[in-house]
Amino acid sequence: MSICDSDTTQNGTPRAERETKRGNGMRTGLVMAGLVLLLTPADPARSQAIEPVCPSPHDRTVAITFDDLPYTRAGDAGGQELAAVARATNEAILAGLAVRNVPAIGFVVERRVQALGEIGQALLEPWNTGQLELGNHSANHPDSNTLDVDAFRREVIDGEASIRPMVEKAGRTLRFFRFPYNHLGDTDQRRQAFERVLGERGYHLAASTTDTSDYVFDAAYERALARSDTAMVRRIEDAYIDYSRVEIAYYADLNRKVLGCEPPGILLLHANRINAATIDRILGLFRSTGYRFVSLEEAQAHPAYRQPPRFATKFGPMWGYRWARERDLKVDGSKEEEPPAWVTRYSDPDAPL
Repeated sequence: MSICDSDTTQNGTPRAERETKRGNGMRTGLVMAGLVLLLTPADPARSQAIEPVCPSPHDRTVAITFDDLPYTRAGDAGGQELAAVARATNEAILAGLAVRNVPAIGFVVERRVQALGEIGQALLEPWNTGQLELGNHSANHPDSNTLDVDAFRREVIDGEASIRPMVEKAGRTLRFFRFPYNHLGDTDQRRQAFERVLGERGYHLAASTTDTSDYVFDAAYERALARSDTAMVRRIEDAYIDYSRVEIAYYADLNRKVLGCEPPGILLLHANRINAATIDRILGLFRSTGYRFVSLEEAQAHPAYRQPPRFATKFGPMWGYRWARERDLKVDGSKEEEPPAWVTRYSDPDAPL
C-alpha cells in the first residue's frame, strides 16, 4: 500500500490505517486514524460532485515501474553491493522486460549510483533507450516529511546529477519524479510547496496503485541466498508470486469500487534480486488476466490521474486509498492480506531459524 513501505494489520489495525517504513530491513508500524468500515460515501454530496474518471470503457492496462535504481538490497540502506550482483540483477530484469516487449520506467536514487562507483552510471544506460525510461527518485531517498522546501528542492536537483545529462544527451526529457516512501507531504503547506518545486523542474508526480511488499520478500530472499538454502530460495519465490497474484487482484478491485471503473494500474517494484529472479512470472500474472502493458505516460494520461492527491498525510498509501479519501469513502483496509507470517519472520536477519 505504500512505496518502499508496507502497510500491515496488527492487533486489529487495518492495513489502510498503517504505514511501515523500511529501515535496516525491519518494519516499524505507525498508526493513523481515519479509515474504517466499508466503501460507502461518508458525504454523498461531495462524492457525487467528483467528475467520472472513466468516460468510456477501456481494456485492462498496467505500467511497470522500478524504484531504487541502479540496485538495492533489502536491509542495505546505502545500496552498496558487489558490482557483479548489481549488473546481474539489472540484466535479468531488463531481459525479462524485453522478452515480453514491456515498457518500463526506473526511478534512480543518485546515492545508489555513486555507491556502485564506475558501474553505477553504466547500469542506467540501458534504461535510457527504446521503451524504457529513467525517472528521479531523489538524491538520498529521504523521508520528505522531514524536509523543508529548500531541502526538498536540493534532493530533486541533486537527484538529477547522473540522469539528467544522460537523458538530455539522448534527446529525451526527464519527466517523472517519485517520492521516497510515497510521502507526498504531511501538511497542505508542505505538499503544495513540493508540487511547486516539481513543476519548476518540469516533473510529473509518478503515481502507484499496486504494491507487492517486495522488499519483505527480498529481505527473506537475501537471507536464504546468503545461507545457500536452495529450497528456501524457491519457496520464497513461489510465496512472492502467490502473494503478488492476491495483491494485483485486491488493488484492481479496490480501484473499481472507489472509482466505478478500473483505471490503468501502476505497479511498484524495486530493482532487487527477487524481482530479477521472478520478473517473467510477475509479468505473466498480468498477461494471464488480460492486461496490456503500457508506459507510465500512457497510464497517467487516464482522467483518474489528472490531479495529484489533494489531501495531506504523513503516510504513504497507494492511490486507491487516496482516491477513497478524496471521495469520502470509508475503506476496510484489514481486508488487504499480509505477506505470509513465515516470510516476515525469515526476513528479520536477527530472528532464529
